[in-house]
Formats: sequence, structure tokens, C-alpha cells
Amino acid sequence: MIEVADGVYAIRHEELDLTTGLVVGDEQCLVIDTPGDHVQGAALADKIMTVTDKPWQVVYTHNHFDHWYGTGPFMPCEVWANENFRFDPEERMTWVQRYLDDGKPGLATAMEESELVTPTRTFTAEAEIDLGGRKVVLRHFGPAHSFCDTVIEVPDTRSVFAGDLVEHPHYIEDSFGDGDVTRWPAALEALLALDPVVVVPGHGDPVDAEFVAGQREVLIAGWPSAR
Repeated sequence: MIEVADGVYAIRHEELDLTTGLVVGDEQCLVIDTPGDHVQGAALADKIMTVTDKPWQVVYTHNHFDHWYGTGPFMPCEVWANENFRFDPEERMTWVQRYLDDGKPGLATAMEESELVTPTRTFTAEAEIDLGGRKVVLRHFGPAHSFCDTVIEVPDTRSVFAGDLVEHPHYIEDSFGDGDVTRWPAALEALLALDPVVVVPGHGDPVDAEFVAGQREVLIAGWPSAR
């Protein structure tokens, strides 16, 4: 667990090099994404309880399995996502088979057994969550990596959780997702306009604004029409 700012944490996971997050306020905390199955989700919940015993809410950065299938152990709680969030049942079947083919039956079984928790609260373009003494802002900048990308801003620390809009190192070149890659650079431009000091990606270690700007250029180079 990496404390990127006061009460703001990036939590690293071995599987898929995933990065989840935690923001702690005076009264509540916000969990940003959960891993890809209930076993990993329970481990994350246990880790968070070593940091805080405050009640939590959960927010999904997008609808790809590795960012929300592990929410079951956190229930009951409010679960936030962009209004375009949708469950794709084929994704679960695809990844169960992939884990079996890769000789990882434990991960396949855990995924099959996981209770999938869809959002209880949705928003269109922007929403605020009051954690008590700390405000967190959820923002949707349009389709990019997915059609429901959510950026989580913690204004008092100038830290931002980007989900898979940003990945470190440049996995982004191989993970165009199912959104609209031509609008991805614009989403990163909007993220940069928040003037973040630290950006927590969906995979990999935390980065700075300069890294995000470089990733935007990678996308533009691959899709010149996105400039």
C-alpha cells in the first residue's frame, strides 16, 4: 500500500499488475475499484481495515472485470459508477476459460463463484461524495478506454485516480479497451486540466502529470485523427 498523499492510498496487486485505491475522510472512506474475484476482494478489505475502520463506499473506474468482480466482501455499502456501466457476461466466461488455459484453476473458480455487485448509485458527468472533512469528485469525460470511464479526484491533495485511462508502464498501447480510442486523448487532456500532482493508474505504480501527457502523445501518434 502506497500513501500518495495524506489519507490517500494506491494499493498494488500482483494479479494483472492491478492498482486499486483508498481515500480516507473523517467519517467515511472510499474504495476505488476492487480486484477480479471475491477472494482477492476479501484480501483487499482486510488490508483496508488495517488502515481504517471507517465505513466505506465503493466506486468503479469502469466495467472491466478486474476492477469490480471483487466487491462482494465489501457489501453492504453504496457502490458508485458512471451511468453507462454495463455488465458483459461474455467477459466472465472468456476470462474463466483463459485462466483455465493458463493453468490457474483457482482464479477461474474464484471468478465463477464471485457475486457480481452492480452499481447502487450512478452519475452522468460529475458527482461529489462527502467523506467528512474531505470531498471527492467523480468525473466522466466521455468514452475512451471504456464507455463508462470514471476519474476520481481528491482536490485537497491534487491526486487523481485514473482507472485504465492511464497505465504504467505503457500497457496502454495494447489495451485499447472497448470505448472510443479517438476520444481518449481528449479525456487525458481533461484529466490534466485538473492539475494533478499524482495520478494513480489502473495498472502499475503512481505517476505524475508529465507521464500522463506522454501517454496522451502515444495515443495521438497511433490515432492521428484524435489530435
